[in-house]
Amino acid sequence: MQLNIKGKNLEVSDSIRSYAERKLGKLDKQLSDLVKVELELAVERNPSIAANQTAEATVWLKRHTLRGRASTPDMKASIDQLSDKLLRQVKEEREKRAAKRKNVDKQALLEEAAEVAAGETPE
Repeated sequence: MQLNIKGKNLEVSDSIRSYAERKLGKLDKQLSDLVKVELELAVERNPSIAANQTAEATVWLKRHTLRGRASTPDMKASIDQLSDKLLRQVKEEREKRAAKRKNVDKQALLEEAAEVAAGETPE
């Protein structure tokens, strides 16, 4: 997994960078090495916004692009929420692909059973 971390309206410190790498490293177990992940950390300057620490991420997979955004008053909490959201999205994507594979296998078995019932030999 290729992780790119950038900041908007803030300087990304080493502690925040290492924290984000550790939290988003959980995605590395689920994704291949070719996947690109871009994390943008931002601070909203508007004083009326209480949840002004925002973490946004984009994950480019082979067929799909996953996006997540989390805002809290604390940057580390935003990163935590974002990593949870992305893990859930990746899990759902993997389950969809597995279900499609399973459905295709079921259809092939049903067609083969229909051929055998009709007296034809399956190839």
